[in-house]
Amino acid sequence: MMRALWSAASGMRAQQTNVDSISNNLANVNTVGYKTEKPEFKSLLYQTLQSETTTANGAQKPISAQVGLGTRVASITSHFRQGPMLDTESYSAVAIEGNGLFGINGVDGEAYYTRNGDFYWSQGANGLTLCTSEGYQVMDTNGNEIILPDEVDASMVSISSDGAIGYTNPERVYVPLNQSIGLWQFNNDAGLSKISGTYYVETEASGAPMNEANTPGLQRSSIRQGFLEGSNVQVADEMVNMIVAQRAYELNSRAITTSDTMLEQANNLKR
Repeated sequence: MMRALWSAASGMRAQQTNVDSISNNLANVNTVGYKTEKPEFKSLLYQTLQSETTTANGAQKPISAQVGLGTRVASITSHFRQGPMLDTESYSAVAIEGNGLFGINGVDGEAYYTRNGDFYWSQGANGLTLCTSEGYQVMDTNGNEIILPDEVDASMVSISSDGAIGYTNPERVYVPLNQSIGLWQFNNDAGLSKISGTYYVETEASGAPMNEANTPGLQRSSIRQGFLEGSNVQVADEMVNMIVAQRAYELNSRAITTSDTMLEQANNLKR
């Protein structure tokens, strides 16, 4: 009977984590570049009640008798499917169509990766630098910062579908900067480690970053200037998942109540 109590309690804890994840998805439904997270569950160890040969007369049985001891959260996986393209009036905003991720130079010197292309031209020590809204520098295909010449108006900058950056001078002549926004891919996007905001860092599970500009065999992503990639959260799906999680939580709670009632009845037998 105590086994049922602990198993049901583990189910309640797992479903609470499930609801927490769903709530986080719904809270970020308007976050640019956010990717849906889904908990994955696994069964806990099984306890053998009878082996394949333990019967009253010692006869062989085809299978043993085992009972599970509950569940727990195995992982929370990010799903990197494409989000919707949102039109914006910002000249420096860009969105990715494909599997690539932007490379960002963090303040700690580490490389971050994101699908959030809400970039801005920020005044730095060397001139106007392409940065995220948090002030992190966006990397080009060589891992360097992207800087505009002093005389260039940021509103005249254009970014092509392959990430190449240039500007139109006062004579209406297009001048390339000979720099392109860098895009990277991973063998296993789900293995990336999530940090604050919509940023990720590489891990052993994700594999090393592969630069789209010089890695053969990769399907190149395209960049769209003046657009942002919205969150890929499907509100209807999340609401259904929340209802299912709530019902599962209630069922586990009912199992605890039932086990408690049975224990109470067994305790009253001696009276």
